[in-house]
Amino acid sequence: MTTAIPSIACLGIIGRNNNPLHISIFPSYDPQSNTFAPLRTPLEFSLLLSSSIDIFDLRTKHNAINNTPLATGDYGLLHAIDDRLAAYGFETNTGVRMVCVVDMRGRRAAVGSSSVRSGLRDAEMKPVFRAMQSAYVRLLQNPFFAPDEHLGPVGGHGGRRITSRKFGEDMKRIGEGWTPGVTNL
Repeated sequence: MTTAIPSIACLGIIGRNNNPLHISIFPSYDPQSNTFAPLRTPLEFSLLLSSSIDIFDLRTKHNAINNTPLATGDYGLLHAIDDRLAAYGFETNTGVRMVCVVDMRGRRAAVGSSSVRSGLRDAEMKPVFRAMQSAYVRLLQNPFFAPDEHLGPVGGHGGRRITSRKFGEDMKRIGEGWTPGVTNL
């Protein structure tokens, strides 16, 4: 029997006006067919990312009411979607939200690996968000990138998606390179 370990199923960037800026979807391991395929359609992942916006807003409101500011922007586990998928979140100081959907059985474990896991610690997601934020900052430093085009209805442009090839490659590298225990991406 093949042992499965967590892997990233989806990475998403949500603009400060709750507009989706980027979605990357990664295949997961299917032990029945011994193949890799996405667990959900792009539309389903888009809806999962949209549902996480409500959780960000509720936690922000809860922290404001209890006068407990979130210093790091790390929201940790947002919600368990089902017995296989879980969404983790991070918010930058500019209000851009980053979501990582993890498939708890998405990758085959290496031969001889004895680490059967039942969950993840929030700290294991920090390298993912650190790498996502670094990629986003590099994108913002590009003189040909106009971040105001991505503001959504408030900016008057309807919220165009990020189309940078380099940014997409960075998200792919992060999604494919992460495994539990990785400290640097």
